[in-house]
Amino acid sequence: MPISIILHLEDTDPVVGEIEELPSPTDQFIMVSNPRKLDGKDLHYLAVGVVQVIWPMQRINFIELMPTEEDEQIIGFVRE
Repeated sequence: MPISIILHLEDTDPVVGEIEELPSPTDQFIMVSNPRKLDGKDLHYLAVGVVQVIWPMQRINFIELMPTEEDEQIIGFVRE
């Protein structure tokens, strides 16, 4: 099951996409499927029709993990 992420790259806007598994500390690259801007538009620096991109980990500042459908259905208790 793909994991939705927001990838924060050096000197550019964040990229939304999906990965198959979380990168390990020894990985040198990350492969992102369906890369796009936060608003869903195409990335201007990629060719038309690109569906996967491999970025080197040295260009990545940090990665945000988006909640899955299972996470969104968890009901927490709220103290009022």
